Amino acid sequence: MRILVLSHEFPPVGGGGGRVAQDLAGGLAKRGHEIHVLTAHLAGLPHEAVQDGVRVTRIPTRRQTAFKAGFGEMARYDLSAALAGKKIMQRWKPDLIHAHFAVPAGAAAFVLSKLSGVPYVLTAHLGDVPGAVPEKTDRWFRLVYPLTPLLWRGAARVVAVSEFTRQMALKHYPVPIRVIHNGVDFARLPAWQPGAGQPRILFAGRFVPQKNPQMLVQALLHLKRLPWVCSMLGDGPLLDEVRGLVNRAGLGARFSLPGWVTPEQVLAQMAQSDLLAMPSSAEGLSVVGVQGLAMGLALTLSEVGGNAELVRPGENGFLFAPQDETALTNALENLLASPSALQSAQAHSRQLAQAFDLNRIVEQYEALLQEALQTPNTP
Repeated sequence: MRILVLSHEFPPVGGGGGRVAQDLAGGLAKRGHEIHVLTAHLAGLPHEAVQDGVRVTRIPTRRQTAFKAGFGEMARYDLSAALAGKKIMQRWKPDLIHAHFAVPAGAAAFVLSKLSGVPYVLTAHLGDVPGAVPEKTDRWFRLVYPLTPLLWRGAARVVAVSEFTRQMALKHYPVPIRVIHNGVDFARLPAWQPGAGQPRILFAGRFVPQKNPQMLVQALLHLKRLPWVCSMLGDGPLLDEVRGLVNRAGLGARFSLPGWVTPEQVLAQMAQSDLLAMPSSAEGLSVVGVQGLAMGLALTLSEVGGNAELVRPGENGFLFAPQDETALTNALENLLASPSALQSAQAHSRQLAQAFDLNRIVEQYEALLQEALQTPNTP
């Protein structure tokens, strides 16, 4: 198949959804499919590149930062993707369009499908579903919701990255939706070599309200008596606030806050860690969470979105209510205070991770894309 992939985020631009698009594109290319990705440009990046057998074209959207896209930037992505996509489709003749994120890429996919007759598949990652991340997207959906049902009905197939994302979407869009989890390429994972001595805690994500990084610092302040060090990887508007919390508590020597790092650097840090902590207020199916599972880390995740699909409480870690600092503190203490509990959780994570093997995920997508090609839906 020739597949045109639309995603306003693609590494090094964006977060977990962009990495999912990258992993799937590379996985499908390895299976002999021709993949052309149309994504947003950021200063310093090439406009054209080939990565892992995937052609990547970056189009102008006036994107300012890697970690955040505003409404205007997403709207400009749709316009640029429709214009550039039309030219690409005229000369390359793809069989199928795959849009990651109903908003914004779904709109460009809908337009291109209407113009060309080529069917499209839609993958929803949570933030593109009304009400799923209210503090981030409710204002946008008040503007675009009258149009979005067309995008979902027009797709030949619709995928959600978690059962939670699927259920949220069904409240607004009564169309068939299949769950295919995000995966991880086990062959690309570095060897897990946790440090001897004090346990290493890892947080990796955007420093934005949705990820709630301050709560992890506050919880660890209650556990100063226990041995631990913590690496918090990522960038965003809350980074300075988190650094301030750490410095005022006099714990600068126990925290590492390097700012933005590459996905490869995240995995390198993960390979030296024991425990992944994610106090998010919303998640679809976190790529970092799946990677942590595959690396064999104990997981302490907020009970939101797809996190419940990664954790069996009391086996490979703990879930806690979002915004419940005491519950997060207790979950961390249960693992940090007991080396045997920590080691048992790590072993269980490695067992549970097999369901998220990227090869299996790519096979599921390949079958679904073939179905979409043979039996396209219409609005």
